[in-house]
Amino acid sequence: MSRPPARPSERRARGDEAEARAAAFLEAEGFVILDRNHHCRRGEVDLVAEKGEILAFVEVRSRRDDAFGAPAETVTLRKRRRVIAAAIDWATRAGLLDARAIRFDVIAVIDRGEGEVSIDWIPAAFDATGAPC
Repeated sequence: MSRPPARPSERRARGDEAEARAAAFLEAEGFVILDRNHHCRRGEVDLVAEKGEILAFVEVRSRRDDAFGAPAETVTLRKRRRVIAAAIDWATRAGLLDARAIRFDVIAVIDRGEGEVSIDWIPAAFDATGAPC
């Protein structure tokens, strides 16, 4: 039996929770979260994180289950291009565009219920052209 679609406020709350889980996961991996939900006219990036010389722009995707495919599969070329545009905007404003190694990661969070959560991290999931790595 399928669940009814979530209301926008419920989806946003789940998305916020997934981003918080992804940020905590990255911090446990030694990253420092520099920014969350950076918006610009051409796009948005969920998390900006750094570890050493790596500056990672992270797209976070979540689902209640993976019955219809993995959440990471929903990061389309159009979405990757929007993340890249927001990343360039963020790095330019921070003065880090040419100063750091930049990569684009995807973190998929599946909330299986009853406190069970799985996290799939794909470092360097795509390059600056939007092509999968």
